[in-house]
Amino acid sequence: MRIKIVYPGKTREGYIQAGIDDFMKRLKRFTRLDARIVKDKRGKGNESEARIKEEEGKRLVAALDDASFVVALDSAGRQVSSEKLAALISGWENQNRKCVSFVVGGALGLSPEVLKQADMVLSLSKMTFTHEMARLILLEQIYRAYTIKAGTRYHK
Repeated sequence: MRIKIVYPGKTREGYIQAGIDDFMKRLKRFTRLDARIVKDKRGKGNESEARIKEEEGKRLVAALDDASFVVALDSAGRQVSSEKLAALISGWENQNRKCVSFVVGGALGLSPEVLKQADMVLSLSKMTFTHEMARLILLEQIYRAYTIKAGTRYHK
């Protein structure tokens, strides 16, 4: 199974990008992993937040594979433990899913269109994180899930 992380805009904070790179490298021993970065939408003048989210949402949806199982990250989504995420990934693998795409929104979150497209909506926490931190936390949790599945010491 291939895992795809889809998000808008480059990660500007170097220390966060270093963490993202590290976990992407670590994950390669467990699964095929791709990051798909779409152009972020910057507001101009008096452009509404809803319009910005809509434009960004269209770009995110366009970056998804048709056959992909889509997991959107949203604060209103379902919260799961690391062990439950490992079980979900095992279940997707057992269902012979070719690709699971995790979609992380930009600074304003995800548009209703992206959430509607999602097969599952997950929340990382009730706490608020920057969208860049959410990328890193998601990758760490996916890595943790694979180490749980493999029975390695990382999870302890």
